[in-house]
Amino acid sequence: QVQVVESGGGLVQSGGSLRLSCAASGFIFSTYAMTWYRQAPGKERELVASISTGGGTTTYKDSIEGRFTISRDNAKNTVYLQMNNLRPEDTAVYYCKAKRGLYEYWGQGTRVTVSS
Repeated sequence: QVQVVESGGGLVQSGGSLRLSCAASGFIFSTYAMTWYRQAPGKERELVASISTGGGTTTYKDSIEGRFTISRDNAKNTVYLQMNNLRPEDTAVYYCKAKRGLYEYWGQGTRVTVSS
């Protein structure tokens, strides 16, 4: 049974940090590219960061400006999103997606709220 479970969200003050985790099971994690998305209230879901299967290639949304870092541990079937210097505009539900070819799995999301 495929499972993708995000954790680590919460309430943090502006300028603070959070580390999100996404634990996967039920598929061969190391063969899937992983991506973090977010959806703010009233807005469309947007890509935040992605990482290749081996972790050697990462891409980020332009406005992240080096504040976020995506990484993965294939031995633990987990992908991370380290978020530093958080801003109120980072407030959103953060989702994790696994993708390989036509196969795509989403988690249920974890909520991040940044207070000013």
